Amino acid sequence: MSRIHEALKRAEQERAASQGGSSADPGRAVDTAAPDAAPLATAVETAGSHAVAAAPAFSSPFTFDTLLARCPQASWTPDSKTMLFFNAEEQGYGTEEFRTLRSRLYQIREKRPLKKVLVTSSLPKEGKSFVAANLAQVLVRQQGRRALLIDADLRSPRLHINLGTNSEPGLSEYLMGEADEFGVMQRGPMENLFFVPAGRLVSSPAELVANGRLKILLNRVEPLFDWIIIDSPPAALVSDAGLLANQCDGVLMVVRSNATPFDVAHKARQEFRDKHLLGVVLNGVEVSSSNYSRYYYSTGYMNSKGKAQG
Repeated sequence: MSRIHEALKRAEQERAASQGGSSADPGRAVDTAAPDAAPLATAVETAGSHAVAAAPAFSSPFTFDTLLARCPQASWTPDSKTMLFFNAEEQGYGTEEFRTLRSRLYQIREKRPLKKVLVTSSLPKEGKSFVAANLAQVLVRQQGRRALLIDADLRSPRLHINLGTNSEPGLSEYLMGEADEFGVMQRGPMENLFFVPAGRLVSSPAELVANGRLKILLNRVEPLFDWIIIDSPPAALVSDAGLLANQCDGVLMVVRSNATPFDVAHKARQEFRDKHLLGVVLNGVEVSSSNYSRYYYSTGYMNSKGKAQG
């Protein structure tokens, strides 16, 4: 008997015992005796582990009104230096480049389905979390648009620091079946921007990402949002980004000017099928003029040979 079947059997027996009755069919994991109760979720076996977790299921309809009711607004303290759209100044450095990036994504969306966007990089410290967070912010600047930002970098999460909020509970707790969608989602001071932090650090993040629960999460929340932006670990170092890309409609790669080696960027690019790669965001390009020197953020694309274009 598999560990999954044993877990389902134990869950049914415990449920029957708690109701003072016996289970005629111990292999069933759905409570048909109590019509108002939420069914037990499917047990999930983490690859390479002996642990089996059954995720809590919610009984309320998963609508946006329910989300607002179950996800009260929290007090975030965003980093004013990196979170560009929390500032009062609408035309601060870098903001116009993110508006351009937003426009290009909408142009792509006119030709193909595009809602779930993975943001990754070749190596650490190239600015992928910075790009993911500000992209989500600029998307909700448009009237009525809703965006969900997910920190799926379970190895070295940064988004909760940039946004000035708690890291737990988050994605890892959801993937382990310890929390439901409402329990891991945060709502900050910016209207229509929601956030799922990475959660606590785990020993086997790749196995956790691959256990099937992420697909369930995205399927349930996707109807409520116009965009879902996912921050992932660097693609050239670990397999997580490739696994995450399988659940997304497209990938944005972030490279840092005068820092990212070409061969490393090319290797990272090979992790994604051509239909996945939307383009490349060039970060940290220094622009000098007679009046000021600043950093700006531009977008470009790679052709099939990995050379930058546009």
